Amino acid sequence: MLVRKFIQWSQGTSATARADGVAALARAYLYSEMAPEERREAESALYALLDDPSPLPRRAMAECFAGSPDAPPALIHGLARDQSEVSALVLTRSPLLADADLIDCAAVGDSAAQAAIALRADLSPAVCASLAEIAGREAAIALAVNESANIPDFALRRMVERFGDDGEVREALLGRAWLPATVRAHLADVTARALADFVVSRQWLSAPRGARIALDNRDRATMIIASGCADYSEETAALAAYLRVAGQITPGVALRALLCGQKGLFEATLAELTGLSAKRIAGVVREPWSDAFAAAYAKAGFPAGLLIVFRSALAALARLKPGNEDEGALRLPLIQAVLADCASGDPALGNVMSLLRRFELDATREQARRQIAEVRTAQVRSQAADDSPMLFGLPTTLTPRAEGSEDTGVVVDLAALERELLAA
Repeated sequence: MLVRKFIQWSQGTSATARADGVAALARAYLYSEMAPEERREAESALYALLDDPSPLPRRAMAECFAGSPDAPPALIHGLARDQSEVSALVLTRSPLLADADLIDCAAVGDSAAQAAIALRADLSPAVCASLAEIAGREAAIALAVNESANIPDFALRRMVERFGDDGEVREALLGRAWLPATVRAHLADVTARALADFVVSRQWLSAPRGARIALDNRDRATMIIASGCADYSEETAALAAYLRVAGQITPGVALRALLCGQKGLFEATLAELTGLSAKRIAGVVREPWSDAFAAAYAKAGFPAGLLIVFRSALAALARLKPGNEDEGALRLPLIQAVLADCASGDPALGNVMSLLRRFELDATREQARRQIAEVRTAQVRSQAADDSPMLFGLPTTLTPRAEGSEDTGVVVDLAALERELLAA
């Protein structure tokens, strides 16, 4: 009887009135004490309105039932597959949708529906991986800013692969509270290439110059990322594995790691290239002049002529204490020590000596920048202290004599007074 009366009433009313009626019926279903028969009739009336020609009644149902665990499951599934104006409410909040339902809705839904799923609280790794693979740009941004989403590392890397050229996606990913080192390295790579392509397209730099700058910036970023990892850990090993797969492991990068004090990354690189255990690599690295280190070095595929350079770098790293360099920055004393050891005039070391000179230039310039920053900070503090109008308890400027006041004829030479006090 309830279904018949409700349907007869709804046929002669406007879409807005039907939406109000549906909302009232939905609230009665959720919060009033209905008899089982009345509840079944109410469900039938709500199911009938899933075919309403206007989205307003269906949106009203979605607003009432979206966050309720007591909503009719079939009704929730119907609303979840409706147009995005209706489905987004349910996809974002309903606890009745399983992971398989969300994945299916993401596969057939538009960008708004995918973004609604991406914003769900505590999103499971399976749904996150599905969205990373099939969702559009808007959903990728929504997923990246959802801190409660349990996004696996491989899904984050897949998002970088698909949307690495999009600045907003990169910004959203970098805004997350934590990112794996491999994802940060991947982002650094695509960002460096995007910036290089931009300046080259504007003809601000030549293509070779732009490529060199992109490469240097990427390697600097890799060292900074490595400095945030433990000395040698699973994350460092994962970073080395990513660098190998990405083709970024070169003798120059390995040498930069040592000259930045990133011994853990160098060990992880050797372990990745040789297949030896981390414990074995750590042992041979402690003895850089041993035959065991030479064998591991050769197995890694590094040039034999550069063995002396790596041995010198490891020896210098062992005997020199860290300075006040920034994390991940090149250490000037290490570079100078290696240059001194390798300054033999051997033609085979010509290229690596040129690389070391470039490293020395970078480290020197960075040291100069730090010194300038320190001087400027000291100047700001000094100026703040000098803003006081008192010097040795006396005013540094004479206040003009008020009209009518008595002129004593006494003039105070503050500069002479200061010199006299200092002399005393």
